[in-house]
Amino acid sequence: MKKPQSDRRDFLLKTSAILGTGIFLNPLDLFAASRKAEYTVGEIMDLFISQVPNSPFSPTVDTLKSGNRDQKVTGIVTTMFATLTVIRKAIELKANFIIVHEPTFYNHLDETAWLDGDPVYEFKKNLLEEHGIAVWRNHDYVHRLQIDGVQKGVVDELGWNAYYKQNAVFNLPETTLGNLISHIKEKMGVPALRYVGNLDQKASKILLLPGAIGGRRQIELIMQEKPDVLICGESPEWETPEYVRNANEMGEKLGLIVIGHSASEEGGSEFMKTWIEENVPGMPVTHFASGNSLQVL
Repeated sequence: MKKPQSDRRDFLLKTSAILGTGIFLNPLDLFAASRKAEYTVGEIMDLFISQVPNSPFSPTVDTLKSGNRDQKVTGIVTTMFATLTVIRKAIELKANFIIVHEPTFYNHLDETAWLDGDPVYEFKKNLLEEHGIAVWRNHDYVHRLQIDGVQKGVVDELGWNAYYKQNAVFNLPETTLGNLISHIKEKMGVPALRYVGNLDQKASKILLLPGAIGGRRQIELIMQEKPDVLICGESPEWETPEYVRNANEMGEKLGLIVIGHSASEEGGSEFMKTWIEENVPGMPVTHFASGNSLQVL
């Protein structure tokens, strides 16, 4: 339909007024203007925390391990551990913000007084400071999203979304313990897995517990849910593995697969990359897997 003359006149008058100010408005500029051009470390932290029910809370280990809240973010790397390899990758990418899931300085609270003067600690601390890199541990908050971000990331990695009911129990098409192990190795890129049970045991009901929630809690959930197989990140050998071994010795059909802590939660760092892309538009973000410190021979 032809635009009425009065509408066209109004449009031309408004355009002339804008051009008279010396400002040229490209449609892409209008889109960009609706998005925040720069973010600080603190703004990104606060944005994530604001989406967590009942946040902020204390105590928490989710604090900055280096850098400061006010520094402008040039790019982000998500990973499990801020290894020296990961830090060097961030430097290569010109990213000055690393979001990790686990400690940076070798203990849960990232206490560092006991490490003063140690060459390994000093090298890492100085490398971060020299390149102005902020490290934020996002552990407690990502686990306490309405849908646990780490668990969701692992489900995506395993390709089990069709069976995901936002809890730890999965009812998969019937398979075997051995086939489950092969599937996890392929999807998660791990060279070997530790397990307890008969590889030919039928498996359908799966209890998925990434990370390390403690042997007692793992056993309590086995007692409650009665799965065919528990898949976990890690467990002390004298706790859940011994319980599952005893169950098999008395004739129960129960399997245990131990992925390793790092591999079992790496999907959570992939989740963080996706979250940045969706919630911090235009921010360069890379997921770089830190891998397992323990090798298999």
